[in-house]
Amino acid sequence: MSPGALEALDEILDHAEDADDALRETVRILAAEPEISWAGILFLDDGSLTRGPVAGTPDESRRTTTPIVYQGTTVGELLVDGDPDATLLEHVAARIAAHVLIGWDTGGETWEP
Repeated sequence: MSPGALEALDEILDHAEDADDALRETVRILAAEPEISWAGILFLDDGSLTRGPVAGTPDESRRTTTPIVYQGTTVGELLVDGDPDATLLEHVAARIAAHVLIGWDTGGETWEP
């Protein structure tokens, strides 16, 4: 991920008033990176993963999954297709964990699986 993308992500996560908007912007920023073709977030709800926001063009043959953990509890997964840096994905997953925890309430917007 480029330094500009990390700065944009930090800005959004630090100032977002709505968790859903922050997560939508997160996947948009990730999918816009040259080494990433698609990004998505899965929410963990009662032991099942449910697809949340996604962006880009999927390529499941190049998918990387990173757990999203909030205070020691897995609350979701960050999925990225492409050739991302695993350490940066772990950083992003940690940064969005609180948003994923509260972002499950989509404000009435239906996620299309």
